[in-house]
Order: sequence, then C-alpha cells, then structure tokens
Amino acid sequence: MTYPPGPPSPYGYGYPPPPPPPKPGVIPLAPLRVGDLLGGAFSAYGRYWKPLLGIAAIAYGGAGVLVGGALLVAYGSVVDNLERLDALPDDANPGFADFQALLVAFGSVWLLGMLGMLVATALINAAVPAVIQDAVLGRPARFGTVLRRAWSRLGAVIGSVCLSSLAAALPAFLLVLAFMVTLAQVVVNPDDSGTVSALTVLLSVLLALASFPLALWLWVKFLFAPSAAVIENQGPVESLRRSAHLVRGSWWRIFGCVLLIGLIVSVAGGMIQWFVSILAAIPMTSLVSQAPESPRDLFPTLWGVMLTAGFVQLLVQTLLAPLQPLVTSLLYIDQRIRKENLAPMLAQSAAPAPAGAPDAGAPDAGAPDA
Repeated sequence: MTYPPGPPSPYGYGYPPPPPPPKPGVIPLAPLRVGDLLGGAFSAYGRYWKPLLGIAAIAYGGAGVLVGGALLVAYGSVVDNLERLDALPDDANPGFADFQALLVAFGSVWLLGMLGMLVATALINAAVPAVIQDAVLGRPARFGTVLRRAWSRLGAVIGSVCLSSLAAALPAFLLVLAFMVTLAQVVVNPDDSGTVSALTVLLSVLLALASFPLALWLWVKFLFAPSAAVIENQGPVESLRRSAHLVRGSWWRIFGCVLLIGLIVSVAGGMIQWFVSILAAIPMTSLVSQAPESPRDLFPTLWGVMLTAGFVQLLVQTLLAPLQPLVTSLLYIDQRIRKENLAPMLAQSAAPAPAGAPDAGAPDAGAPDA
C-alpha cells in the first residue's frame, strides 16, 4: 500500500506521538484534569507532610489550648450559678437573670473559639499556597521557610477570608438569628406560644434558603483569594478581585472540583467522628444511669468526655485540614495556566541552570506578570 506524496503531517502515520507536558513536581505543567488535581493534591500531601501537618498542628493545637483554657475559666466563673440553679424548687421557673452569667461566660468562649479557628484556618490557607509554590516545581519546602512565609502573609489572608466570608455569610447570619430568637423565647418565656418568634424564625429560614445560591456563588468566586494573597503578595481587596478574574468563565468546573474533594474529606472525617461518638456514648450512658445529685458531680465525667472528643476532633482536623486548600491552590495554578499561559514560565523556573551559569533567580510559580 502506497501513500500519495505531500508534506508530512505532524504526529501522523509514522511519527511519534506528541511529548507529554513536563512534570517537574506534583502536577504536569498543562491544563489539569480532575485526576491530575486530586493526584497532585495527595502527592503534595505525601511529599510535604512535615510542613503541612506541622503548621496545622501549631494552628489547631493553639486554638484548642485557647478554647480549653477559656472553658476552664468559664466553668470556674459560673459554678456557683449552676449550684443555685440546681437548688431551685422543682416548681420554680428560672428567669433570664438566672441564665445570664452562663450565657455571657460560654458565649465569650464561643466567640474566642471562633476567633481562634479563624486565625488557625487562615494560617493553613497561607501555608498551603507557600508549599504549592515549591511543589509544582519539585523543590523542597522546609518547615521553617514555609512557616515564615505563611506568617508574613497571615494578615492579608485573614483580611481576604473575612471579606469573602462577609460576602457569603448572609444565610448563616439569618439562621443564627433564628436560633437566637428561639433560644431567647424559650429562656425568657417558656410558657408562651411565641407566635411572633415563630414567624420571625420562619421568615429567617426562608430568607436563608433563598439567599443560599448567591452565597455559594460568591464563595466560589472568591475561592482563590488566599492563594493570590500568598503567591502574588496581593492585599485583601486585590486578592478578591484577582480571584474573581480567575474564576470567571470556569465557575461550574471549579465548584465541581471543590465539591468532590469536600465530599472526600467529609466522608473521611464523618467516619472517624462516628466512631468517636460511639466511644463517647459509653461513659455518657453510665453517667445518666447514675443520676448525679448536683452539677458538681456531673462535670468530672462530662469534662473527660468533652476533652477526649475535643482531642480526637483536633487530631482529625489537623490531618484533613490541608487537603481542601491543596486542591484550591492547584486549581489556582491551573486557572493561571489556562488563562495566562503560566506553564512555560513554570517549566523555565523548574529547569536546572546550565553548568557555570550565574543564578539569576528564576521566577517562581506565583510571578504576577506571568
């Protein structure tokens, strides 16, 4: 069989297939598929587990110690109130004043815990892009270097996280409002039917459900803000604008990838939490069957269960926390490859310098002019 003469077709009959894109690190330097994203995230986790888990342990361990200490202080300040409530006659209905100290004490603990978790989450979101900068180029990432880089950008990351959260927090705010109205109604006037409160709760829930799509859209739109704040040294507002630019035109793809890794993390964490809840039910069942005479007798066992569950929760959070930011940071790199042709610059940065050539300092994965 013969073929007519003519110019040869690249990669046609008798020609080798096109070469694969270079892969100096955890991902190929080309537009990424879902398998590349997940494989790159788990590969980065395996190669750089020391800085990732080390910083996660510092972040969530510090938050856990802060909340634990605040709980001890809160309990010490309200133990007398608990005993007074326990000493009330069975036919007496405690009023709001009887619960005020408890609400203030444990509300303060909740607020402090939220602030601690905000800083811890921001530190993780600052550390992961710093690791990804080296991971895509196949460079080592030392713990101290990553920590210093993350700490230097912590303020910008906290600002970007807070701004994006405010933009997408309307449904959560409405649900919290519904819960607070219900709680106030039960505490202040438990015998009242609460028609006005019920209408307020129903309206808040309906508005929360109606605003949820907008909140989800904004959350994905600003998903890359922490990565831009770290890799491109952007400020909070500039990071949000940068994220919106990169997400534009790819919202559904980015949402699907984040949803997939979120489901994986949720299933893994849920299985561990289910096992812990079964273990925690054993001492709680024994505690209920013994019928303690006062709150002072109740708290030793309760504190043991809470501390054990809190420690396991902290451990699970530390192990799983880097996975979602790893996928997000790789999606950020992927969008820059697709929109800004970042791959050639990354390949140039990853290539070894010629022997004897001066080290001019190749640009990294986050060069904003790429």
